[in-house]
This record gives sequence, C-alpha cells and structure tokens, in this order.
Amino acid sequence: MRDELIRRARGAVAALVLAGLVVAPWVVDDYTAAILARTLALGLVGVSVALLTGVAGMPTLGQTAPYAAGAYACAVLGSQISDVGVVQVAVAAGAGAVLAALTVPLVVPARGLIVLMITLAIGELVVTVLGRWRSVTGGTDGLAGITPVRPFWGLPVLATDQARYLYTLVVVATLVGAVLLLLRTRFGLLLRAGRDDETRLRASGHRVPLHLSGAHITAGAIAGAAGSLLVVAQQYISPADFGFDTSALLLLGVVIGGTASVGGALVGAALVIAVRDWLFGVLPGHAPLVLGALFVATVYLLPTGVNRVRGPRGRLRPPAAPPSRPDAPAARDHVTVPELRA
Repeated sequence: MRDELIRRARGAVAALVLAGLVVAPWVVDDYTAAILARTLALGLVGVSVALLTGVAGMPTLGQTAPYAAGAYACAVLGSQISDVGVVQVAVAAGAGAVLAALTVPLVVPARGLIVLMITLAIGELVVTVLGRWRSVTGGTDGLAGITPVRPFWGLPVLATDQARYLYTLVVVATLVGAVLLLLRTRFGLLLRAGRDDETRLRASGHRVPLHLSGAHITAGAIAGAAGSLLVVAQQYISPADFGFDTSALLLLGVVIGGTASVGGALVGAALVIAVRDWLFGVLPGHAPLVLGALFVATVYLLPTGVNRVRGPRGRLRPPAAPPSRPDAPAARDHVTVPELRA
C-alpha cells in the first residue's frame, strides 16, 4: 500500500513538472527560455550518466566527450548536410555512439574508481583536441553563427527562443521515454543484474562485457543527441562547454536525483545547473567551492539520492553478501537469473 502511494505521488509530481515545462515559455522571458533549453540538454546528458552509473554500475566522469562529439558533428556537418532537426539529432547521436564505441576497450574492462579516472581522462583529451583543431572546431574561440534548425522538412526554422525551447523539450521527452522503455526490456534487466551481482551473471553464461558495451554505446548516443540540442539552444559552442566542471556537475546532479532513476537524474542535473548559475551571480568566484561542498555532503547524506530505491539499486557497487550456510536456501536477488531467462 505504501509503495503504491509512493508511485502515485511520483507520478503526480512528474505530471506537474511536465506541465510546468510545457507552459514555461509563455510565462518567462526569452533569456530564461534559452537557459531552460540549455538546462534540458544538460539534463539529457545526466540521463546518460545515470544509465551508466546507476543502471550499469559504471560511474563515469566522461559523458561530456560524446556530448561534445555530438555538438560539433551537428554544428560542422549537420548544417552543411541538412538543417532539419531530425537529421541533426541522428548525426549527433551517431557521432556520440561512434566515440563511445571507440572507447569501449578502455572503459568496459575497468571497474569502480578506475572507470572514473579513465572516463575523466577521455573527456579531458577530447576537450584538448577540440581546443587545438582550429580548422574544424574554431579552437578555443568556438563556432558561432550556426545555421538555425527546422524540426522537419517543410517547416519554418526555429527563429525564437520559445520555439527552440519547445523543440528541445519534445526531443528530450521523446528520448527519455525511449530510455525508460529500454530499461523495461531484457537488456535493462541484464544490466541491473550485472550491477547487483556480476559474478553470478557471468556464471550463468551471460556475456556481461557485451551488455556493458551496449550500455556504453547507448549512453554515448544519448549524450551525442543532447549535444545537438545544445547547438540549437545556444547557436554557439566552444570547448569550455564540455570541461571537467560540467562533468562534475552532471555527476553531482545524478547523485542528488538518484543514480538508478532516469527521471531523478534529469531533475537533479537541471537543479544543479540552475543552482550553479544562481551561485555565480550571488557568490562570484566562490560557486565552485560551494558546489564541491554540496557534492561531498550529498555523497555522505544521500548515498542513494533523493529518489531512494530499495535494496542495492542506486549504489555504485553493492555491498558484499555474507557467506551462506550449505543447508540454507538460496537467496533471491531483485533480478534473478531464472527470471531473466524466462
């Protein structure tokens, strides 16, 4: 009964948040609408972080790498090939997926803190390359004057901040819905089972590296698609948009929202970005210090985030199970191998 009430309350809150996002462009000014569109794009990157960190059990600080790949692919190639939004999202998602696929041999075999360090190095390396590849990326000056996008063939271009925000909201809602459906499939169950007990899943004959590779590439595609939305929202990009501070803020938002919750990650990332922008105005020069303290407090006080999930879900690594007696019945996890095979 209590769980049913919690589910209904979460559904009601989600409906209210979605309704607020829909009416937002009519009650705020153009500048705020542009900030909201950029925040939604970053929130979508947070969803990709949650997919890897909370669902697959691979904490990451490197999702800004496919995010940047998608943004620059959209800005450099998308405008030249087509100004249609669907095409640009596909190009950006493909760029993010390709970059993620190239880094699979580095990321997938690692575990725990090693994954964090490897993904952080990948993200910083991508930012360095973007800053020095001036002929394509414009270097540290970035790319400006990007061609406006039109949602579909035959439709007018998105000429106002309100229109760009609504376009971003539709794309984000569509992709988040697709991720939620994906996590209900057998693939999502296998990812959770591997996160909770990888040894057991391997012993049952499942190819855990293959599942983790699929999650890594899928998360890269989501982050790449978010990059195309950043281009739409800002109409300008530079390597500064994809630095370590952005990676840290995204991970902080995911931890606050709940590492195993896609919706919580989206809200948490958006909340952290909003707080950061507010702190930069109130405490100039001290915002990173405050956010760092907030991150440490969150890890200790809310290890599973505001959106708590029962059992080991949401933790980076589950606690080791105590040894069982030979005559004791086998314990059942949240997701068991027989259930996966059914």
